Amino acid sequence: MPAPLAVAALIGAFAVAIYAVMRLRQRKAVATPAQRATYGVLHTAGLAVEPLRHGLTQATAAKSVKHLRTLVGADGLALLTGQDVLAFDGGGAHHRAQLAEAAAKSIATGRSTVLGLDDLPCDQIDCTIRGAIIAPLHSVPAAVAATAAEPPSPGLVQATLETARWVSTQLALHELDSSRERLAQAELRALRAQISPHFIYNALGAIASFVRTDPDRARDLILEFAEFTRYSFRSHGEFTTLAEELRSIDRYLTLEKARFGERLKVRLRIAPEVLPVVLPFLCVQPLVENAVRHGLSRKPGAGTVSIEASDAGAECHITVEDDGVGMDPAVLMSTAPAEDGQHVGLSNVDDRLRAVFGDEFGLVVETALGAGTKVSMRVPKFHPGVVAK
Repeated sequence: MPAPLAVAALIGAFAVAIYAVMRLRQRKAVATPAQRATYGVLHTAGLAVEPLRHGLTQATAAKSVKHLRTLVGADGLALLTGQDVLAFDGGGAHHRAQLAEAAAKSIATGRSTVLGLDDLPCDQIDCTIRGAIIAPLHSVPAAVAATAAEPPSPGLVQATLETARWVSTQLALHELDSSRERLAQAELRALRAQISPHFIYNALGAIASFVRTDPDRARDLILEFAEFTRYSFRSHGEFTTLAEELRSIDRYLTLEKARFGERLKVRLRIAPEVLPVVLPFLCVQPLVENAVRHGLSRKPGAGTVSIEASDAGAECHITVEDDGVGMDPAVLMSTAPAEDGQHVGLSNVDDRLRAVFGDEFGLVVETALGAGTKVSMRVPKFHPGVVAK
């Protein structure tokens, strides 16, 4: 090959190589500067929100204040409750007392405040703080205070106000979560108070009847009663597995059979694959107790309680059915409970299912006077935050 052609070929190959390297570098740049900036803001917000979702305390404020200052872009940032400074990060910490006094007024009026140099007198020669913004939180009596090394710009004021609004939202969500948890606990206590006294009285009466005639059976029933009450009155965990709930139901039915004898028949159809499904604690058991107490106990002759749990793809379908006296649908739909609390247990379970899984997962009740009662529920096999302990 002539020398000029060889040089030209070499130059061409070199150009192709440079082009390939540039293309490769462009491919490695998987995010634009704007995308990286967005990611940075979201990541910082996530770091700040995690402790705040546990409420506003000195400990959570200390963990979030650094990240909040980054979001605002202030020289310093504080979280305050009235006269107390929960946490401070950055410059201006020696102005705590002045910021706390201004925050107390801002919290009382619910209005933000911009402080200038005259509002922050200082005897430190090297003090760089020239202003501050106080933004009250509207969900709790607290405020965000941002300090600046120059008179606060409109941008810094707006950033502080928006961050305060965002912090308020996170703390409001914490309060909502706490309220839901307290409501769930209150509903459980109400359910236990409504059902347990009737059952305990009848169970102890049945056990007492066997003490002399069949001591071994009386002893076994006492053990079943102890395990049943241990489960029903446990204080930990809002959720349980279907297997645990069914074990407790089995103990309950064993005790009720001691009282009803041959009058009580039980039919079970449980798919093994749904036994690990997690559901709200005391969710199926009240339905069985309702079937026995309000369905079969009033029926002359024998009665049957059927419990089924089937695999339905992403859901578990559970039904509790009895061939007892049934209920008046008009009474069932009433918002006022029946005089004997007949459908209080059903409404309690329905409320808790909807609160945990959503309105589409409430109870479905089919009943009529003299036609028995069938109660059905759908439970997702997996749902965020639903974990048995």
